[in-house]
Amino acid sequence: MAHWFHRNPLKATAEAKFDLKMVASDSQALKICSDLRQSRLRLLQLLPDANHEIDVVEPALTLYLSLLRGLIEVPEDQSSGWSKLRHSIRFRWTQSMLGNTPEGHFDAVFELVSVLQNAAFWYMKHAFKISAQDDVNMDEAKIVHRSLRRGAGLLKYVQEEWVNKLLETPPAGSDSDPRVHTAYLNQATAEAQEVTIARAIELKHNPGLVSALANETSKMFTTAADAITSLEEKKFGHWIKYFRLKASLYAAYAHNYAGQNMLNQDKCGEAIRSLQEAKKKYEEAGELCKEYARTKGPGTQAKPETHEFFRRLAPIVARTLEKCERENGMIYHQKVPYDPPELEMKATYGLVSPDDYTLPPAAPLWTAVTYSAFDLTKNLSEDPSANPKAAEKVEGDLPPVKEANIHQKSKDHKNNSGCSVM
Repeated sequence: MAHWFHRNPLKATAEAKFDLKMVASDSQALKICSDLRQSRLRLLQLLPDANHEIDVVEPALTLYLSLLRGLIEVPEDQSSGWSKLRHSIRFRWTQSMLGNTPEGHFDAVFELVSVLQNAAFWYMKHAFKISAQDDVNMDEAKIVHRSLRRGAGLLKYVQEEWVNKLLETPPAGSDSDPRVHTAYLNQATAEAQEVTIARAIELKHNPGLVSALANETSKMFTTAADAITSLEEKKFGHWIKYFRLKASLYAAYAHNYAGQNMLNQDKCGEAIRSLQEAKKKYEEAGELCKEYARTKGPGTQAKPETHEFFRRLAPIVARTLEKCERENGMIYHQKVPYDPPELEMKATYGLVSPDDYTLPPAAPLWTAVTYSAFDLTKNLSEDPSANPKAAEKVEGDLPPVKEANIHQKSKDHKNNSGCSVM
């Protein structure tokens, strides 16, 4: 589904040299420094390209995190607690929505949080890449679904386990701001659920189930939009409009399938009112697509209104509404309620949840001997950059990440859902 998903920029970072001082030269400790530098560089080379396969990116992420863990926690056979090296290296990262001015901290936890967030964004972009192909088979649709759940899982893990351990409260609008985190988490989860809905439509599942799934998805997009409405409109307005249009579209789907379900139960009056609401929500989604296209801000430009999955709904609603009105006039003679019927609040099955994630264990190189080889007193910051504010002024902004292009073609798909991932 080319141009169906909105994606924000990746976070940019500065080089980290890992020049750690030692009490005495130790070959394993020297290798740790070299491996940290090389594995970080390798990961940063992979993440800007969503065309890479998961089995290429995941091992690179695991390797770097296993080495980084030794800068965060002491080796397992030592006393528990923070590593003496946690504050020995200064890391600089931008935020996905705040431009090119980075934050800089002598904190390996800040590095961990930033790397996991960027990896989550890569999974979301990889799902986008797979879905943008001309023809997506079932196995590839599963990869889209898995990638979005994996991205959501990384975001959930880092926010619950590590953000509260940062040295400073995250700046407003940063990727660790709870509002921005809520938006990203709901986006990834809701987009995975979009795949579930398309699958349910394709397999002609009970319209009550499709309605409930669409309603839950609409609420997730609404939660994402509401989370960031208090942030700067100039930076976040474009993203908010994407959430609003998706929320309206899936509200339209929810009311449409609720109407079909009520008609099957001979509740023709309620079916008419639900379908009228579907038509209203669909028209809202169309207007929001125009607003989204006009609104400037970071990120890609989705074009959901050009998709068969979007366009197919209008004639379906019109035909079903016409049928209901005709049959109500001839057979049922039921009163059409003023307010639309309540939608089902919870789907019986098919709801998406983020994948569970835990950090890989520390690399085998991190032993008591190698850990003790590093000299804490020599690794304490002793240069002007120990003052983060002064350092940021001297170092300046970082260039944005140059991301690889994703090939996209808009092509209608001849299936029940109109969705290419089905």
